[in-house]
Amino acid sequence: MSKRRTHSPEFKARVAMEAISGRKTIQEIAADHAIHPIQVSQWKKQLLEGASELFTRGKKTQAKDEGQAKEAELFQQIGRLQMELEWLKKTALHSLRVPPAETRAAKS
Repeated sequence: MSKRRTHSPEFKARVAMEAISGRKTIQEIAADHAIHPIQVSQWKKQLLEGASELFTRGKKTQAKDEGQAKEAELFQQIGRLQMELEWLKKTALHSLRVPPAETRAAKS
């Protein structure tokens, strides 16, 4: 058995564009590049389906950046709230004069 060949994205795009142009049949393109005609059809279909994404990438990147900024802000807020919670626990223990859990466990 022969090993599977991997093709670069540039090669796939070139073959798909050739198939879209319609100057040659899919059979001729496949023979020229020594690949199966079904593969040419699949690459053509992928190119046609993904073409609209080429013009929306800027919006996706912007949305991704906004999501990351929001995530960072939320992590900061979580950290702040955890620190406040620890401070309140310590303050409440001191005001009630109740020893912390570690101290109570050591005395038992």
